[in-house]
Amino acid sequence: MMLCNEAYQYQQLDGQNDHMMTTMMMDLSQSPPPPSPSDNSSNNEEEPLEVVNMSGMALQSLPNPSLNLANICKLDLSNNHIKKIPESLAARLLNLIALDIHSNQIKSLPNSIGCLSKLKILNVSGNFLVSLPKTIQNCRSLEELNANFNELIGLPDSIGLELTNLRKLCVNSNKLIRLPTSITCLTSLRVLDARLNCLMILPEDLESLINLEILNVSQNFHYLTALPSSIGHLMNLLELDISYNKITVLPESIGCMRRLRKLSAEGNPLVSPPTEVMEQSLHAVREYLSQKMNGRLVNTSPKKKSWGFRKLVKYGTFNGRPRAWTSEEREGLIMPEYRPIDLLASTRFPAMCSPRRMFSPRTYFSR
Repeated sequence: MMLCNEAYQYQQLDGQNDHMMTTMMMDLSQSPPPPSPSDNSSNNEEEPLEVVNMSGMALQSLPNPSLNLANICKLDLSNNHIKKIPESLAARLLNLIALDIHSNQIKSLPNSIGCLSKLKILNVSGNFLVSLPKTIQNCRSLEELNANFNELIGLPDSIGLELTNLRKLCVNSNKLIRLPTSITCLTSLRVLDARLNCLMILPEDLESLINLEILNVSQNFHYLTALPSSIGHLMNLLELDISYNKITVLPESIGCMRRLRKLSAEGNPLVSPPTEVMEQSLHAVREYLSQKMNGRLVNTSPKKKSWGFRKLVKYGTFNGRPRAWTSEEREGLIMPEYRPIDLLASTRFPAMCSPRRMFSPRTYFSR
């Protein structure tokens, strides 16, 4: 609270600079019309909230605006060259609902971001963040957090203890080795995207994510080698993507996921279920894992055709007794009136040795 109170002492520039910055910051197409004279008669009426759009303005630092920051509900600073968000600025955005600072050069977020108690949407993707401040757990109204394409090596251990309203967490394309255990406390979470990281393990108590519908942990490549058995207890899960990892065995509990409608597991050296089962359908995979779990697994591999000894015996090759050839078989296997090679190679018939004559119709051999 001391940090938030000190931020209110933020000094402002002179009137001329304030006027220029206000003109720059406000997106007039989205700002509400100026109040009418009749509105000024009511001193108790609250000021309207503003939408400020400064996206794509090649800003390297934030200006010092005269606009009352407490009146901003949406702030878009994306696609700039900003390297730092001042502590005092974040602490004054008391009514901010959505903050978009994606595609900048920010290396760290201010601790004062925890003062944004009304923040619902936070987009910090496409920066150089190595970590998120622990104070982010104070943003208890947060519903969507997008931190894709950064350099995160970890998330705050307590991130899931307070963000009970979080519905979407996207942390793909980072350097995460693990997800904190507290993430299983996000009971409102519906989408978890942690692909393209270095995840080596997933939390054990995933069944606590009772509302999770989409889970993507694909493309962690050789780091992720196994899935916890609790993954099959996500009864509301609709889509599961575990492709391009090093998983060899799917948990048998996946056979209980009756609401699952999409399973992507290509690019894994799977042994169980075998390849022939994975190539069939999601229903076949569920049935295989369910039977394996109940100890009723049958051989689902297709029967291989036998082309060896059995067929030879069928045709009497190794049955130990001679077999009479039919006239049809004789015509197909034995050339009628076949001439011995001694005759063709004799000196009396030198011209008969040419390949053309040897393999020509028998009219050439007529006497």
